[in-house]
Amino acid sequence: MAKVIHVHLVGRGRMERKDYYFSSITAVYSVLTAEDVGATKNYLLHAGLSGNGSVATKKAIIKQSTLITGKGIEEEE
Repeated sequence: MAKVIHVHLVGRGRMERKDYYFSSITAVYSVLTAEDVGATKNYLLHAGLSGNGSVATKKAIIKQSTLITGKGIEEEE
């Protein structure tokens, strides 16, 4: 199973979209800055996101979840 990092921006600023989805914490910082998220990459790496955890900052809510894929759906049809 693959993980997905969901970043929901709660503050106003230069970002037009409010929700972003990434494959890793490192990928978050390829698009957003620590200022955008309200936390550094190192902080999120050690914040306990694994196991479907979440972290809230003044600027964002960051959650890690399991991505559910469509494997096996063909068998049901």
